[in-house]
Amino acid sequence: MTAQSSFTISLSTLDQMMPMCMLLNSKGVITHAGPTLIKVFKSRNIVGSSIFRLIEMRRPKEVTSIEQVCKFHGAKLYMKIRDEHATSLIGAVSCIPECGGVLLNLSFGIAVVDAVRRYGLAGSDFAATDLTVEMLYLVEAKTAAMETSNQMALRFHGEKSEAEAEAMSDELTGLRNRRALDQVMQRLLSTGSDFALMHLDLDYFKAVNDTKGHAAGDHVLQVVAEILTSETRDNDTVSRVGGDEFVLVLPQIMEPDQLKGLANRLIKRLEEPIYFRSGECSISASIGVVTTATSSYVTSEQMIDDADIALYASKEAGRAQFTLYSQDLRDN
Repeated sequence: MTAQSSFTISLSTLDQMMPMCMLLNSKGVITHAGPTLIKVFKSRNIVGSSIFRLIEMRRPKEVTSIEQVCKFHGAKLYMKIRDEHATSLIGAVSCIPECGGVLLNLSFGIAVVDAVRRYGLAGSDFAATDLTVEMLYLVEAKTAAMETSNQMALRFHGEKSEAEAEAMSDELTGLRNRRALDQVMQRLLSTGSDFALMHLDLDYFKAVNDTKGHAAGDHVLQVVAEILTSETRDNDTVSRVGGDEFVLVLPQIMEPDQLKGLANRLIKRLEEPIYFRSGECSISASIGVVTTATSSYVTSEQMIDDADIALYASKEAGRAQFTLYSQDLRDN
């Protein structure tokens, strides 16, 4: 190619320096296209096509011929590709008087990130000195940094949630612990919600530990946890607050008959034999219950104390009993 200064340059060198260039003849037909433009227009054979069929002039809009294009020699033209994306382009114009044609060097400008994604481009598709390459590196680095940050945040959140769950759980049974119980009760009391508190203590559990060992005792506690969970609702709270002591929080259950029915079911199931290493473990349960309607003072500490008094009454009555708290129990 011969430019105005009679400087000759090969097309391969031109493609290397300006991979988004076009050579147009005097009729606006593309006689050569850089490799990046070939990738952008991969579904069309752009060499031999009219520039005006592939690209729409946006500013100035009145440009419809090569003669008009040449008037903007050394200036910029703003265009968009005639496809479903209407990707923006910026063109630098250099006229070639010897043939009446034009050298048009194109760029995506600020649309480069979208263009790279749409047309499957990479940094190697742009001139090494093009600021586009630097921009792509920055975008890639930012994306990598954001992804790493998001992964670290997710990992931290997961570890935090796991730590919080462990802090609220009993290690042996997986039930809620005393700390979690206190939070549930404080929340219900602060909102004025009605609920029942059921304090359950295992009968004959010490005999299991003494005769069959602590491994058998641990197994029994795990089975008890499964029974309590299966007999209660999803919104009930089942917690282990001591060695063989459990507390259940039962929202919106206030009727004595309903509470008695649940307590009797629990006692019946807990009296079923529990097998461990071909041996049989026998336990039962004594239960004391208080509700927000029958508690002396509606505070978590007082409700737990009232439930303890009712539980003690069940023990005194011969174990495997259910007792609903009343003021008479405290007076006696």
